[in-house]
Amino acid sequence: MASEDTPKLARKTRRKFEFAVVVLIVGALALFLLRAIDNAREEIEEATAQSEVAALRVELLDALAHREAFGGALPPGNNPLRWAGREPAAYLGELDAAPVARGVWYFDRAHGELIYRFRSGRDARFRLVRGADAAGVPGTLGGVGLRRVDTAPISVNSRKGGE
Repeated sequence: MASEDTPKLARKTRRKFEFAVVVLIVGALALFLLRAIDNAREEIEEATAQSEVAALRVELLDALAHREAFGGALPPGNNPLRWAGREPAAYLGELDAAPVARGVWYFDRAHGELIYRFRSGRDARFRLVRGADAAGVPGTLGGVGLRRVDTAPISVNSRKGGE
């Protein structure tokens, strides 16, 4: 009877081992998929912020072109959203301190920067520049432009060492 139980025990042990291997493989694939989804989400959020800034630059160009054609003074202050006359979605306003919220826009009064706080916690910072500082800035007219002042937009792959 002991000899009959040995093959059954060996089969049960082998099945448990096979099941454990399958669970490990599925877990590793799930981890890989979650990392890929997180990387894609971060890159989509970067692209969304860049497209919002591109639209803001067009609105600034429109305001500056109107000023060039019809005269008048430049708007007061350094908040490019006041110049453009439009606020992006999730804009918190002009703040003296960084907000806790993520995935939001705000204007930092202390530094004179329009900031997008990513869901990951990093910031994209933009400053309204004038005169010689505006040289080489995309969408500059009349010596006024909107420059990104944080580190350049980063690829998720380059940020994580090419994972």
